[in-house]
Amino acid sequence: MAAPLFHGRDNIIIYACDCSNEALERANKMIEVSNVGSVAHRFHLFHYDFSTSGFPKWLACDSCKGHFLQKQHDQFSDAEENKDISLNNSSSLRESNCCTGGVDFVTLIFTLSAAPLHRMPAVIRECFFVLKPGGLLLFRDYGLYDMTMLRFEPDKRVGFREYMRSDGTCSYFFCTDTVRDLFTGSGFNELELEYCCVKSINRRTGKSMHRVWVHGKFQKPF
Repeated sequence: MAAPLFHGRDNIIIYACDCSNEALERANKMIEVSNVGSVAHRFHLFHYDFSTSGFPKWLACDSCKGHFLQKQHDQFSDAEENKDISLNNSSSLRESNCCTGGVDFVTLIFTLSAAPLHRMPAVIRECFFVLKPGGLLLFRDYGLYDMTMLRFEPDKRVGFREYMRSDGTCSYFFCTDTVRDLFTGSGFNELELEYCCVKSINRRTGKSMHRVWVHGKFQKPF
């Protein structure tokens, strides 16, 4: 996913985390062979499980998070005045090297479904806090009655729409109402939310596969 972004923008910086070192190594190798030139200074991988401990402070420190929240609190004040103050504060935060100063986009692509249901609100709140005001969260994950859901044996069900894979990881299948409640309940504004139904055919076996995903785009208020 990162390689096309590097091809499209020569100034983009990407931070990517996973709780699996193997997954991070694969991602790094894919970038190395993708012919995007030297992007080592713009592609930062780190091992982390933010579903249990939140994002590291160097990504968005408490001061920056507080600044973001204060900006939202002042959103009904004079717009131009707040804009000037925001730019000055953001610059001073970056110059102090306290952290990266937050991010413009967060992607949750087939990620949230692996977190236990009771942890999902905390995961989304972490994404909310590291985003700059006006930042976007791009979401796609497994939808209700996706092919993989129908393949689970009854004894693999561990909760409502929640199943346990053979490797011990969770797999939750979303409906749009659940996604809406999770994200708007954490402070996001809904921009897009829909089912994405895809029928693919295995060329070797000729077998049809019916996939159901949920696609969403959410914005942190200015």
